Amino acid sequence: RAEVQRASLYYFIAMQFGAALLISAFGWASLLTGDMNFASFGLLSSIDNSKTVILFLLFFIGFGVKAGFIPMHTWLPLAHPAAPSAVSALMSGIMIKTGIYGILRMILIIGIPAPWLAYLVLGVGLVSGILGVMNAIAQHDLKKLLAYHSIENIGIIGTGIGMGMIGRISGNPFLALAGY
Repeated sequence: RAEVQRASLYYFIAMQFGAALLISAFGWASLLTGDMNFASFGLLSSIDNSKTVILFLLFFIGFGVKAGFIPMHTWLPLAHPAAPSAVSALMSGIMIKTGIYGILRMILIIGIPAPWLAYLVLGVGLVSGILGVMNAIAQHDLKKLLAYHSIENIGIIGTGIGMGMIGRISGNPFLALAGY
């Protein structure tokens, strides 16, 4: 069907865009540290802050495309209705969460290079949560409803990550623990 082909192509392009950003970020991180080992990426916190900020943004956008944060979510409402039900469930339950895992892993490894990045993550999470649920309410197709609720759930998780980052930066362990 034409709509399935369109959704598949759109999904493929979005995932390749995210992968290209991640490959660039991992390549640049290994160039800066001189090693492809994840443990060596911890050295990035001692490198020039502007490079670390750009690197963090590459990781966040690359993994954010995979997670489905707004405005990087456009593939999700197209892919869910076109996919078989079992694949839609796997996308909602597992696949988009791998983007969240990647973001958390990079925060753990390279830290938070600038306070405004924590507020950016919080803002993207809030916008994704609010717009995700607003779009879900308007849906009549069950799979599109699932897609927008997945975006909402990613937004809630992103809001928690942003709060955790703010807690770490401000030295408030309770806020960091509550957020994460």
